[in-house]
This record gives sequence, C-alpha cells and structure tokens, in this order.
Amino acid sequence: MEGLNIRSIEFLAVACMVALLGSSSVIWAAIADENESYVYILEPEAREDLIAFVNEASDFVVVQGKDKALEVFNDPNGEFTRGELYIIAYDFNGTRLAHPYLPAGIGKNALNVTDSNGVADVVNMREVAKRGEGWTYYIWPNPAHSDEEQLKLTYVLKVDDGLWLAAGTYLRIHTPIFSNEYREDLVGFVGKARDFALSTSQEEAVKAFNDINGSYVEGNRYIFAYDFAGNCLALPTQSEFLGVNRINITDSNGVEYIRDMIALAKGGNGFVYYIKPDPAENMTQGFKLSYITKVDDTWWLGAGIYA
Repeated sequence: MEGLNIRSIEFLAVACMVALLGSSSVIWAAIADENESYVYILEPEAREDLIAFVNEASDFVVVQGKDKALEVFNDPNGEFTRGELYIIAYDFNGTRLAHPYLPAGIGKNALNVTDSNGVADVVNMREVAKRGEGWTYYIWPNPAHSDEEQLKLTYVLKVDDGLWLAAGTYLRIHTPIFSNEYREDLVGFVGKARDFALSTSQEEAVKAFNDINGSYVEGNRYIFAYDFAGNCLALPTQSEFLGVNRINITDSNGVEYIRDMIALAKGGNGFVYYIKPDPAENMTQGFKLSYITKVDDTWWLGAGIYA
C-alpha cells in the first residue's frame, strides 16, 4: 500500500492487539526491531534539537530581559510556541511564570502538581534545574492532539538563580498509565521493606534485599538500595553493581535517575520515571515507574513497576 511501510504495519498490528486484548494495570505499546530500541527512546538528533530550542529561549531572556521574554513565552502565537513544542518557565520556589497553554496557572505555585501516575513533575524538573540542566519525564496534555495526556521527555535548563526553562517532546507511544491499585501496592511493598530496614541493621537488611530468591524480589519487582552518595547497596538483578558509585548513571534518554532518586529521598519519598533493563524481558530496556523512600539520613531504598 502506498505510504504504508513495514514499521507502520507493525504499529497497526500492535494497536489492534491492544484494542482486542485491553490492559489491566498498565496501558502501553512499545515496538522494537533488530536495529532499534523502543519507541520511547528519542533519537540523539531530536534531543540535540530540543536542547538548542531551550538554549535559544535562554539567550532570548539574556538579550530581551526577563519580563519581555516571559511575555513572549506566554503567547500561544509567539515565536517560542510551535504547536506541541513550547517553552515553560518557573522560579525556584515552584511558581509558574510561563506556559502558553495554561494562562490560568501563571503566578501560581505548582510544586503540588502531579501527573496521572503521581509523579510531581515540577518538583522533579526543579531538582534537575538545580543541577544546571538535564532531562526528565512526565505525563502532560498535548495541545496538538486535543489535550490528550501523553508521555513527555523534557529538557530543563537553569537561566539564573531566579529562573529556569524547559521544553519537551511528546513520545509517540500509548501513555503508560499505572492504576491507583498498582501504585498503592508498590508503595506498600516499599514501605514493608523500609519497616524491615528500620527494625534491623543495614547489613542484615541489605543482605535480605540482595537475595534473588528472597521475599523482596517478586519477578521484575524488587527492592534496590543506595546511600546518599550514590553507592549501590542492593540490586538483586544486577549484583555486579554492588558497591559501585552510580550517581552519574543515565538512562537511554540521558535522564540521571539516581540523582533524581536521591533528591526524592532527601525530600522523604516520591515517584520517578526512567528506562531500565527489565529482568522479565531478558534485560531489554523497559520503561519504569519507581517509588523511592528515605530509610534514614544515610541511605534510601525503592522499587519499581515496568510498563
């Protein structure tokens, strides 16, 4: 058929299967072939384009001044609003300063805003901004697709001590929505591990978490643990990393997920997205939602569920 290539046929086939089979706890479709990874991994060129767009906006702030720049960023017909590609801006208190499709939210604090899976997107973006720059995921309405909620990979950039900017691209996949029941069960699983950790020594707790046949490993759901310097204490599916400092590790889209987890643990707890090898799928890359919690001032733990 004209204009319909093999990849399109694969996508339609998967879409039909999803429609026929439905979904229980997660709605997701990912397509891979022998030559490429899953569709939620953005091509390097596309990531570079996104970085360039945000840097262009940052330069615009420097040249035009903050007030003028924010006026332009808030204009849905302005030069920095290009359909589903647009600039958002916040201060480090979490106050929304610019969003061309959310005028009612300008001037309001957004730190309590969470997406459909309970991920505090502004909190997570702010932590990335504190590091200077970086990447994060969250689910947000796509203005180019009737405000349908879609997974977004976003690049964040600190402009100065009072301003950070971000822009993202919507990933062309079925949005991974984890049911409330599934997420609550995950929180309970992590809470049980934390209670155990507090009732015994760190050494005994970590030994139990690293037992691949123990009660803290349930298929591809397992407890992992790190100290606040990023040293790996427990990782039962990848024991080769035990004792290794992994603070600078990134996923396939450049997301520094260990740093993100440390920030969440310092704040107490929270959810985070990232791409990670799935032990139930021969360690191929899978999209994961994890819940993180602080044990004490020296270490933290978490567990995740794959889409």
